[in-house]
Amino acid sequence: MKKEYLWREIKSYLIITAGLASGAIGWTGFIIPSEIIGGGLTGISSILFFLFDIDVGMSSLIINVGLLLLAMKILGASFGIKSIYSVVVFAGFLSFFSNIFTEPLVSEKMMAAVTGGILSGVGGGLIFTHGGSAGGTDIIARIINKYQNISMGRLLLAMDGIIIATAYPIFKSIETLVYGFMTMAVIAYTIDLVISGNKQTVQFFIFSRKHKELAEQIVYTGKKGLTIIPAYGGYTGEDIKILMVYARKKESSILFRIIKSVDPEAFITMGNVMGIYGEGYDKLKIRRKKQKPLNEIEAEL
Repeated sequence: MKKEYLWREIKSYLIITAGLASGAIGWTGFIIPSEIIGGGLTGISSILFFLFDIDVGMSSLIINVGLLLLAMKILGASFGIKSIYSVVVFAGFLSFFSNIFTEPLVSEKMMAAVTGGILSGVGGGLIFTHGGSAGGTDIIARIINKYQNISMGRLLLAMDGIIIATAYPIFKSIETLVYGFMTMAVIAYTIDLVISGNKQTVQFFIFSRKHKELAEQIVYTGKKGLTIIPAYGGYTGEDIKILMVYARKKESSILFRIIKSVDPEAFITMGNVMGIYGEGYDKLKIRRKKQKPLNEIEAEL
């Protein structure tokens, strides 16, 4: 178990590092050198760079210290450890790549906005799904997301919009604002795609005459819970059992291998599920409002 945990943590940090590198390249290779003001604390650091020539990585690191302390208090020490790592490494990547990419990697500003946004969004999604944060508005969004069922992308887009809008009095350019909003919209959409893809859930209905053996293998080998539903075959006239299983989409290949090894003739249906809330899956998050009495809820229905 210790080896499995260690490998899982190492893998998590490697993916977070790849996400940080992707995000830093998106900013320093496309967004900042194209003079596009993005959102988040990296956007604030970009403004400081344009105004006072302050290193983007250094200003980003300094601003994030207070938010990290807040995150450690609210979200726990484990989140804080990964976030400290993420913030320090991201600041290092920003400083490193900003010295390499002195000119935008593409000359067309719209291409820079879209490409930089995609790279940053993919990086942010990888970081979020493995418990890290590049800091700034990411931390604020994660704190809000802990208590409210609002997508990370929408939270980031709202906060980033405010930051981009405050840049107008400095640059006096509507075009700069438009490209900034476009970039952050691409980032937010990409983050949601990465996160929802990682959390996407599927539902299996498995019809098999070897349902007992198959159920045992799914529970003990596949580490998945299931429900056995009694049914009656309309064509065969036989009493049968249906196994109903929920799993992450990325785990479906494991279930298929188990089913094939136990009963290659099993009949299987698989469908996407919008969401699963409960133990082992997502927590049900509701706004903290005064709970209505049951009779009032029944009257509304």
